[in-house]
Amino acid sequence: MSTNIAEISAKSGQKVEIRGWCHNLRSSGKIAFLQLRDGTGRIQGVAVKNEVGEQVWALIQKLTIESSVIVRGLVRTDERAPSGFELTIEEVEPVQIAEEYPIGKKEHGPDFLLNNRHLWLRSERQASIMRVRDTIEFAFRDFMRQRGFVLADSPIFTPSACEGTTDLFEVKYFDDKAYLSQSGQLYQEATSAALGKTYCFGPTFRSEKSKTRRHLTEFWMLEAEASYMNWEENIQLQEDLVVFTVQQVLAQHECELTELGRDLTHLKNTIAGNFPRVSYTEAIERLQKLGSDVKAGEDLGGDDETILTKEFDRPVFIHHYPSAIKAFYMEPDPTDSTYALCNDLLAPEGYGEIIGGSQRVSDLSLLKQRISEHKLPEEAFGWYMDLRRYGSVPHAGFGIGLERTVAWICGLEHVRETIPFPRLLNRINP
Repeated sequence: MSTNIAEISAKSGQKVEIRGWCHNLRSSGKIAFLQLRDGTGRIQGVAVKNEVGEQVWALIQKLTIESSVIVRGLVRTDERAPSGFELTIEEVEPVQIAEEYPIGKKEHGPDFLLNNRHLWLRSERQASIMRVRDTIEFAFRDFMRQRGFVLADSPIFTPSACEGTTDLFEVKYFDDKAYLSQSGQLYQEATSAALGKTYCFGPTFRSEKSKTRRHLTEFWMLEAEASYMNWEENIQLQEDLVVFTVQQVLAQHECELTELGRDLTHLKNTIAGNFPRVSYTEAIERLQKLGSDVKAGEDLGGDDETILTKEFDRPVFIHHYPSAIKAFYMEPDPTDSTYALCNDLLAPEGYGEIIGGSQRVSDLSLLKQRISEHKLPEEAFGWYMDLRRYGSVPHAGFGIGLERTVAWICGLEHVRETIPFPRLLNRINP
């Protein structure tokens, strides 16, 4: 029975079988060192020629980088080893001898690595990122279940847009046309009216022609909606989700974060909570004092978010954006209708927006007015307006982008490393 490398600490002094790949190897002629990986971790195997015999030694000499192999041997404690353990190799069974591996120790450019993304994923850095991503995904789901939210998946094919069709991928749908979803929010408003509190978590698509380090054309987003929740309760829910998620990552992945060279200071500040809440008006004033040319009434750009977040040691909420620059479904502030009951959550260290949320318009006449102001076809939103005809209530929700959250928590420069196979403006392969 084989043993996962991740479980090797419980096998010290025992003989084990490891099924995996030869990540690296070197030999002096009398002793060979094999860096083995199996998807759960890495361990160094040591083979001494005089101890393993000529036949096993000959098999070891045939191995190449990324050859698949079954190795049997004795686990022993070694404080000098990164994992604290080494494997004294006794038997080697090659499964497939790999051809010359295209990714070497030399520096490779991003295009080369992305062209070979199917192989680049095997590197220690990329594997660490994927493990953190996995934990973040499950933390999102665990948190929502703990808070009583029901998973209610939204469709990917949609007949209309959530915020207009400018940034949507249009697809042929039999004899009609449809769009790939840019958001599941409108459908969550329907499911939350049925189930109280719901969320969806799946791929979303934006066709905006952006090449920034924060943008993908296909990304994953969790979107939550709750009946009878107001915008202040919505903000607190978002903070609690982020705190919970970062706690889970720090508890499970300090090793991976160290491998990524992540400074943990801001993450540890994050789990203390108490995220600052800054109004849009105050944010504009702050930015202008810091040298930004942003003007009141304009949306914050990526550079503005970067400048602003470097002023804080943890995520910061920006709330009450002008209604004129926000989506049609956002509830105006009853004390000043020129501002919306909405927020963005900006991650520190220049990572910018990871969450957008708002209280939704619950009055039918106001919703019709807002749809008209945004020059959207009213007939496309007939079912959505029905939600205001039959038992409308105050409700609110938010969406959190998975890849941007992974980029921030891992301290990555670009979101292209946060997803197994990134889809970018100029990339759809592999």
